[in-house]
Amino acid sequence: METLIVQPDSKEKMNAIKAFMKALKISFEESKSPYNPEFIAKIKQGEEDIKAGRTTKISLDDVWK
Repeated sequence: METLIVQPDSKEKMNAIKAFMKALKISFEESKSPYNPEFIAKIKQGEEDIKAGRTTKISLDDVWK
């Protein structure tokens, strides 16, 4: 069995996908992220920046001034 992650860009498309799956008797489950999508995008961008070496070092002396 495979798992598909579907991300429709409108409520209408989501309703159509649900109706299609129900008509074919395909089981599915819904889950919503508790996080704001913009926040998630910023976290992912930060992780990419770290991997690419786009970081800044700050010494402890500079933090506690």
